[in-house]
Amino acid sequence: MAVEKIPTYCFQCPTGPDLIYAIVKDGVFVGIEPNLELEKLGHPSRGRTCPKAYGLVLKTYNPYRVRRPLIRTNPRKGWDQDPGWKEISWEEALEILAEKLREIRKKGVLDEYGRPRLAITLGGAGVPEGHFGTLPAFMSAWGPIDLTLGTGQGYKCYHTEHVLGEYWHRAFIVEPTPETKWILSFGGNDSATKGTIGNAVGAERRAKGAKRIQVEPHASVTAIAADEWIPIKPKTDAAFLYAMIYVILYELDWKKVADLEFLKKMTNSPYLIGPKGYYCRDPETLKPLIWDPVDNKAKTFDDVSIKDLALDGEYEIACVEVGPDEEMYKYDKVGVKPAFQLLLEHMKRYTPEWAEKITGVPASTIRRVAKEYVENAMVGATIEIDGVKLPYRPVAITLGKSVNNGPGAFEAVWARTVLAVLVGALEVPGGMVGTGARLNPPAHDRWSSVMPSPDGILANFPSPTQQEIWPLGPPYFRSPLELTPLIGHRGWAAGLAPFPFAWIALAKGSPANWPPANPPDVWIVYRANPTSANVDRQLVAEAVKKIPFTVIIGYTMDEIAWFADLILPESIDTEAYQIFRIGGTTYTGTTAFWPYFGFALKQPVIKPIYDTKDPTDIWTELAARVGILDKYYEAINRGALTFGQPLKGSDYDYSLDPSKKYSAEEIWDRVARVITKWLSGGKEERGLDWFKKHGFYIVPFPRIRFYLHLIMQMWGLRYEVPYLESIKRIGEELKRRLHERGVHWWDEQLEEYKALPEAKDYSVLWDEFYGPDYDLYLITSKNINIYHAFNVYNPHIIENVSQYLDMPGLSINRETAKKRGIKDGDLVVIESPRGKVVARAIVRDGIRPDVVLLVANFGQKIMPIAKDLGVPSMNDLSIMDLKLLDESGGTVDLVKVKIYKLTEKRG
Repeated sequence: MAVEKIPTYCFQCPTGPDLIYAIVKDGVFVGIEPNLELEKLGHPSRGRTCPKAYGLVLKTYNPYRVRRPLIRTNPRKGWDQDPGWKEISWEEALEILAEKLREIRKKGVLDEYGRPRLAITLGGAGVPEGHFGTLPAFMSAWGPIDLTLGTGQGYKCYHTEHVLGEYWHRAFIVEPTPETKWILSFGGNDSATKGTIGNAVGAERRAKGAKRIQVEPHASVTAIAADEWIPIKPKTDAAFLYAMIYVILYELDWKKVADLEFLKKMTNSPYLIGPKGYYCRDPETLKPLIWDPVDNKAKTFDDVSIKDLALDGEYEIACVEVGPDEEMYKYDKVGVKPAFQLLLEHMKRYTPEWAEKITGVPASTIRRVAKEYVENAMVGATIEIDGVKLPYRPVAITLGKSVNNGPGAFEAVWARTVLAVLVGALEVPGGMVGTGARLNPPAHDRWSSVMPSPDGILANFPSPTQQEIWPLGPPYFRSPLELTPLIGHRGWAAGLAPFPFAWIALAKGSPANWPPANPPDVWIVYRANPTSANVDRQLVAEAVKKIPFTVIIGYTMDEIAWFADLILPESIDTEAYQIFRIGGTTYTGTTAFWPYFGFALKQPVIKPIYDTKDPTDIWTELAARVGILDKYYEAINRGALTFGQPLKGSDYDYSLDPSKKYSAEEIWDRVARVITKWLSGGKEERGLDWFKKHGFYIVPFPRIRFYLHLIMQMWGLRYEVPYLESIKRIGEELKRRLHERGVHWWDEQLEEYKALPEAKDYSVLWDEFYGPDYDLYLITSKNINIYHAFNVYNPHIIENVSQYLDMPGLSINRETAKKRGIKDGDLVVIESPRGKVVARAIVRDGIRPDVVLLVANFGQKIMPIAKDLGVPSMNDLSIMDLKLLDESGGTVDLVKVKIYKLTEKRG
C-alpha cells in the first residue's frame, strides 16, 4: 500500500493557514497530520492544528458536493421555489457566463449611476484569499467591480475597530503579546476564535501566571478559562471603559500613575486646542502648537528647542484654527487648552457610579479593575527586543465582536485606546498591538505602512469630504463609501463598506435624496453565503431575487446557491493550487510573534474526484473568453500574485506570454520562483516542485517589527489620540455634504464624529427599536469548530460540536427560566417582530438574567445535513435597519426577543 505525506495547508478561518500534511493511501485522502517542523522553528502552535483541519477528509468526499456545473431552469426564486437544476458541461457553463460578461463590456462596465455592472462577493475575514486562485489578476484586468454586496462584515466582524484602528494600530488588534501578564477582555472569545496559535500563546501566558478578566453578558468558553468573569449588559461596555479612565484621572492621580513621557511625545495630548475645537496652529507655518512650560511660550510641535510639554492648564496665544472645508479662524489672542486638559474635563462626568447604573457592574468592581490595570502596567519598565530597548507594559485590553462593531463601538474602541496610552501600552511589548494593516498596505509589514503627516501624526487616508471633491468617484458602490469616509478607498476598503445599506436599499429602495438602488447585471459569489450569514435573512433574500444573474463558484448546495442562476463547482482545498503568505505581521503572524515571513503552498493531494475546476483555471478561461487575457496576464506579470514583485527582472524572466494559455500549475510555478527569489535577495529560486515537497518557504522577520513604537519614534510621529481632531473635521464636512443633498437620515451616525466621544447606554437603542414586549437580549457566541459556518455540513465536526458549551440550543439564565416555567431541555419559541424560531432550552447559571444566547452559524434552510440539525439562527429574527447602524455603516448581532414554551399559545 502506497502511503504519501503531502504538505499543504488548512485555511478555513482567519487564524489560518495552518500547515499540515495530508495522508494519502493509494490515491485516497484518508487523514491529516500536524506539520511538526514548525515546532523546530519555534512556532507557538508547535505545528498543531484545530479540529477543522481534520474535517477536510469528509469535506473532500462529501456526497452532497456539487459535482458538475448546474444551470437554473426555474426563473422564479425563493425559499419555496425549486430551482430546477440542470447539469451542463463546463464548455456550456463558461460560455454562458462569458457571454453575460461580454454583454457588460459592450454596454460599459459602469451603469448610468456610475456603479459597476459586475459585483463579486467573497466570504469572511480574508479566508477566500487562500483559495481563490488568480482572482486578483482577473479583477485588475476587468476594471471596476462592486465588492460591497457583502456577507457578515459590519456585524459579524470587528468592523469599527478595523476602521478606527488604522489611526492607531492598523486595523486589527490581536490577542495580547506573549509578554502580557494582565488581560482585560470585553467579549473577546479567544478560545473559540484565535485558533491553535491563540490558544497556545494563551496557555503559555497562563503557565507564567498571567491574569485574564473576561467582561461579557455570558460566560463563554474563554470566560470559563479566565480568572474572573464579570457579567455586563450588552452594548454598555464603553461605559465601563469610560469609568476606568475616570478612576485613573481623578482617583489615582494621573500625574503619579500615568506614563507622562508617552502622553507627551507619542500622542497629541499636548497639542493646543482652540475655541472651535481644532488644533491651534502657528500663523506662518500652520503647524500645530504646544505649550512649553519651561520657556512659558507656545511652540510648534516639532520645535527643537522644546524643553517640556504641558498636558494641562489654559494659556493665551495668537494662533489660527483650520476648520471644515479649510475655513480659517484667526486669533490675535485667545484662550487655548492642551488636548489632555480637554480630556480631563470631558471625563469628569463618567464616574463608576454612573457606569454601574448602565452596565449592571458594581462601581467597586470597576474601581478595582482600574486599579489592577495601573498596578500591572509597570510604567517605566523596559525590555530588550532585537537589541533595542523598548517600553514594557504587560497589560492589554481587548474587545470582541459586538463590542467593537455597531452603535457604541466607536466609544468603546476609543476608550480602550485612551486607557492604553495613559500607561504607555500602545504598540509596545506586553501591551496593545495591532496586526496586518488592511486599509494602509502592505499587510505583511506594518512598519512599511507608517507614513508621516504634516501635523506630526501617523498618517491615515480617509476619503475626502471637501465640497469640491465629494463624493469621490466614479465608480460608486451599492454600499456607499461616501457615507463612511473613515474607511477610505485603499486596501480592503470595499470589504469594510456599509454592507447593510446596500441590502436595505436593494430590498426596500434607497432612502430620501439618494440615487436609486439598482442591482448589478452579474453577481459572482465565492465562498460566501449572504442569504444565510447576514442579519435579516428575509430582507437579504428579497434583495438577492432582484439581481438578474447570480453565479456561485461553490462546493455544496447552500442558501445562496438556492438563489443562483449558474453554479460552477470548484476544486476544493485538497484539489487545487494556491500560494499564500504566512508569518510576518499578518493576522496570525502577529498573534504568534513568530519571527519569520514567507509563503506556503496549498496543493492537490488527490486528483479532483468530480467534474470540478481549479479556481485559477476558471479565471484564466473566463479572461480568455471575455477578451481580457492580455490584461489578465499583464496583472500577473506586474505582481498581482507576488506581493508586487514583477515576474520579469534584470536577471530573470518568468512573465506570461499573452499569446499562450497557461495552466494553474504553470502559473503557480512562476509565482513560486519569483517570491523565493525576492525573499532570498536573489540567492535562491524554488519552483513549484520544490514547494510540493517542502510545503513552505520562509525567511527571518525581525521581532521588533511587530511593534510600531520604534518606527514611530524614528519618524517623530504621534498617535491621534486622545483628541480626534481630524475625525471631528471629517464629520462636520460630511454633515455639510449630506445636508446639501437634503440627506438627514444619517444624522444619528454623524453624531459619533466627535473629537472626544460621548458615552451613553446604547442598549436603549435596541429597547426602543424592538419595543417593550421583547424583554430579553438575544446574543451569539462562536464555536472553534464551525467558525464562519465552514463545517456545519460535516458530521464528524458536528458530532464534536455537540459536546461543547451552549450547544445545541438556547442558553437561558436559571432564574429567568424558572420564572417562565422553562426547564432544561424544553422546546421554547424565540420570537421577535421579524419572526419565530424554536430551540431547546439550555438552563445555566453563566448568563445574565436579561440575556439569552444562540451559538452562531446555524439555522441553515438548504445545506444538506446542516438544515436538519434543528439549531436556529438569530439571523431569522433580526431586522436590518438604518437606525441600527453606526458611523462606519456596521451593526451588531443583537436582537430583542421574548421566549415561551412551545406548548404555550400566543397570538
